[in-house]
Amino acid sequence: MTPFQYSKPTSIDAALALTGPQARFIAGGTNLLDLMKENLDQPEHLIDITGLPLDQVSQTEAGGLLIGALVSNADLAWHPLVEQGYPLLSQAILAGASPQLRNMASTGGNLLQRTRCYYFYDASTPCNKREPGSGCPARDGLNRIHAILGASDSCVAVHPSDMCVALAALEARVHVQGKAGVRQIDFADFHRLPGDSPQRDNQLADDELITAIELPAPQFSQHSHYLKVRDRESYAFALISVAAALELDGDNIVSARLALGGVAHKPWRNPAVEQMLQGRAASSESFAAAADMLLADAKPLAHNAFKIKLAHAAIVRAFTEAAATGVA
Repeated sequence: MTPFQYSKPTSIDAALALTGPQARFIAGGTNLLDLMKENLDQPEHLIDITGLPLDQVSQTEAGGLLIGALVSNADLAWHPLVEQGYPLLSQAILAGASPQLRNMASTGGNLLQRTRCYYFYDASTPCNKREPGSGCPARDGLNRIHAILGASDSCVAVHPSDMCVALAALEARVHVQGKAGVRQIDFADFHRLPGDSPQRDNQLADDELITAIELPAPQFSQHSHYLKVRDRESYAFALISVAAALELDGDNIVSARLALGGVAHKPWRNPAVEQMLQGRAASSESFAAAADMLLADAKPLAHNAFKIKLAHAAIVRAFTEAAATGVA
């Protein structure tokens, strides 16, 4: 770890005034500190934002939720308004990390996690995410945990967050503030696919700070399920994760949401799949058709073809569990 300057501003404007290419915001530090210890990120200035007024959960005029960026993952998972209106989000958070990490990790920081690719974390190997143009050894190397959707020649890494998969399915919006002002980003647009610039994980500018996550009014509180498939039950990242949600009229699907984790550089969602499910019976046949459609463009690497079959089965299971939720 290299020396750095440390500041703890007490206002958002003061925090933004300190930003620059070599500065990093820090809250819980559950990912950034790991990167710094491995010399994978060497900021010259850490801006501690834990003193900013961004730690509240409140209801919006439209009936949704506004979640401050500094709300801890633990507090968010167990918040009554989340448990009642957005159980999918609560389940996803509790499936991630460990209780100790959830106590420290912030909502905003969760969105900014870097990939857990072996090569990204090994400074002795080339990696286009660390050093653009140096290469992607994962494409022809050990790639069991890597992407089957949305990858490029430059990068086949996957996004590690569980919470973000649920936020994608719930159509959250990200509130950010920078020196140029405030803006909102649809969650579907917040994270980027790697393309030719895999070093950029998201759409934030260097001087922008996540201030809140906004959720629309609850729609899927009765029928939703988060399924995480991993190598071990405790503290492991997803091989495949599924956020599935249904709005039902009897046994018929009124609307559906489906997002996958562990398969791409960002949470993977295809609204056309959800539209296809509308009006169909909530059956294994319908859910299998959705899985077929979502995975139609999957392109496995040498060691992760199993992910396609695993994802298909996980989608059917997650939707089946969601349909059964709340049924006496």
